[in-house]
Amino acid sequence: MAMGRQMRFGAGIVAVSLLAAGCASADAAQPPASVTVNRGVAQAEPAADARPYGAADTEFGLNLLGAWCRQDPQQNLLLSPASMATALGMAYQGARGATAQAMAKVLKLPAATSLAGLKARTQALNSLDGPGVTLNQSNRIWADPSLATKQSYLNALATGYQAGVARVPLLTDPAQAARRIDQAVSAATDGQIKHLVNAGLLHDLGWVLTDALYLNATWAVKFQVSQTYAQPFTTASGQRVRPQFLHGGGYQIGSAGGWTGVTLPYQGGKVKMVALLPPATSAPKTSDCAMPSTSALASIENGGKTGSIEMPKVKLSSSGSFTALLGSLGMGPALGGSANFTGISQRAGQIGLVQQDATMAVSEKGTVAAAATAVGVSPTAVRVAHGPVVTFDRPYLMLITTPTGEPLFLVRVVNPVNG
Repeated sequence: MAMGRQMRFGAGIVAVSLLAAGCASADAAQPPASVTVNRGVAQAEPAADARPYGAADTEFGLNLLGAWCRQDPQQNLLLSPASMATALGMAYQGARGATAQAMAKVLKLPAATSLAGLKARTQALNSLDGPGVTLNQSNRIWADPSLATKQSYLNALATGYQAGVARVPLLTDPAQAARRIDQAVSAATDGQIKHLVNAGLLHDLGWVLTDALYLNATWAVKFQVSQTYAQPFTTASGQRVRPQFLHGGGYQIGSAGGWTGVTLPYQGGKVKMVALLPPATSAPKTSDCAMPSTSALASIENGGKTGSIEMPKVKLSSSGSFTALLGSLGMGPALGGSANFTGISQRAGQIGLVQQDATMAVSEKGTVAAAATAVGVSPTAVRVAHGPVVTFDRPYLMLITTPTGEPLFLVRVVNPVNG
């Protein structure tokens, strides 16, 4: 696949792009008994406005979704901007110099980004849980026991993200580390995300920053099952299919920039879905990956008309690496050998992993969705006790022999790609 990305999808048919951000009570789910989580010292911060961070995460999410769409224009795409921004934001707290500048630009962070603002963002997310809506968030730092993590960094993450640190053998036993991380993520997402990482993904990483989100929200007004039936849908490739559609009325409708949006509230009135229909064209175009502007979104959400909606039931899942896409958006300085994450540790190197898994099901009752993001930082001058490494990077021989020393095959390899 283009840009070295490997994505997996399991999906129904979706007629709208869904942007959802919501979570609550960081570290709400208890970690497995084998994992001890320690926290830095959370600092008192003045009250701040969380809204600029919501706007930043939305703009970042639209840019990332647009880049992903241009890479896979015929795929269903499922992304959690909130989870991605949180995990990368935790890494940003340890970035310095050009690395921090590049990350802030891609993440669209407010010019006056502060721990007070990040704390307000976390508190605002924590306040969303209520009757009819379950929202959980768990933020964590996973560090190899051989590596020192600066106390100032742990304090910043405790303050801004309510995140604690757990020691796992990332460098010496990545398979065990992956199991522990996956156990914690599965617990935090009610089993929706069971396998976020594996030993291969964790190879040569010293720190892994994870965010896990879980949403189970009931519509303020449920769709009637008797009003669910099949009707035509035209895919991005022009194929005609007939998914099951939800039907309902009494929703707020707004339009801006050619986009039409329908706002669907969940119980409690704090969380909502905005279903967005792009401008109509004479024929579907697989290359049409335009995204609405943030100003258009604001106008749509303030729309004054009331009307009905017909929207497919969907069940989606996605899994894959976002490292290359983030590099294409301008985060290269954080991903290369010149990266500066000395705010985490003098041994911190570059980001070597950005992985997100997500699931979503939209039905007559409501929405169940989960996402987990892992951002891995490699240590510099990694030396693990695996013995000497022999690299076959020049012409070499291969001998296939028997117990008696009989040379069955003897080979000289001078060009491995030219058989």
